[in-house]
Amino acid sequence: MPRLRDFALAPTLALTLAAVLTCLAAAAGRAQEVYPNRVVKIVVPSLPGSTTDILARLVANQLGDTWGKPVIVENMAGAAMAIGAEYVARAAPDGYTLLVCPPSPVSIQHLLYRDLKYDPLQFTPIALLAKIPNVLAVRPDFPANSVGDLIAYGKANPGKLTFASQGAGSTAHLSGSELEVLGGIKMVHVPYNGAQPALTDVMSGNVDMFFDTLTTSVPLYRAGKLKLLGVASEERSKDVPEIPTIAEQGVPGFRSITWFPLVGPPGLAQALADKINNDVVAVLQKPEIDDKLRALRLEPMGGTPADAAAFFAAETKLWGRVIKEANISLQ
Repeated sequence: MPRLRDFALAPTLALTLAAVLTCLAAAAGRAQEVYPNRVVKIVVPSLPGSTTDILARLVANQLGDTWGKPVIVENMAGAAMAIGAEYVARAAPDGYTLLVCPPSPVSIQHLLYRDLKYDPLQFTPIALLAKIPNVLAVRPDFPANSVGDLIAYGKANPGKLTFASQGAGSTAHLSGSELEVLGGIKMVHVPYNGAQPALTDVMSGNVDMFFDTLTTSVPLYRAGKLKLLGVASEERSKDVPEIPTIAEQGVPGFRSITWFPLVGPPGLAQALADKINNDVVAVLQKPEIDDKLRALRLEPMGGTPADAAAFFAAETKLWGRVIKEANISLQ
């Protein structure tokens, strides 16, 4: 039979138990708020060895050190980068699956494909990592040593020039189309499943040209494995100052750069996007990381998620004009 003092102690025990449960709930809440508390995956929608892949792995290693949790890179190439992009678009918006890519998956593909299984405009912008000018690389025995010569060759041999790309809708594809429009020539587009196989076929002479980044093309140019005819930025590159811009070679207004964003799935909380952005920008501002990026001929960018969103919109407008003028339509 219960004693009187047992009833007297009951309220005290209840209060103590309630306090303990409250503390445990608060601790659990704090644990959930800590990001990251497990492995973070960065998806790269292209093959290993590309500029995108090199940059993603550099950033992933640094974020792993910052967060004290593994940050891994997984390559998901194929379908003009749509496989990796779709995977991230369908991932939970919890910050544990992110995407580093060239421009196409976040600003171009919706202008080209009507049957995409995701909306490129719905990714959550986090940060702009870096940008780099594209350069017109041609096979070593190509019978032209300037952009003007190439255009003249194209006009004399309509439909015989071939240009490679990492896939339909990629920056390299649209850059080739832009050259067709502004140069008044017609070429044959040869899409590949990434930059490396495209470069391999240019070096072996199986395809005539490829708009590549300076990161991968300059070492091959210096080794004599391909020729560079023109840099696609507004100014000459300090890495290859002997190569004139495409614009100064009789194609005014030609501009093509590749830029690399970090984005999250649709619906990623803004507070989490801001947190990841702050950590990424801190990485990009490290002197040793700045040096490594510039050694790769990449220009660090940074900025806020809002800056990234505005940049996406501006690039979408630019390439939308090229797509319209070149009458490009993909299915």
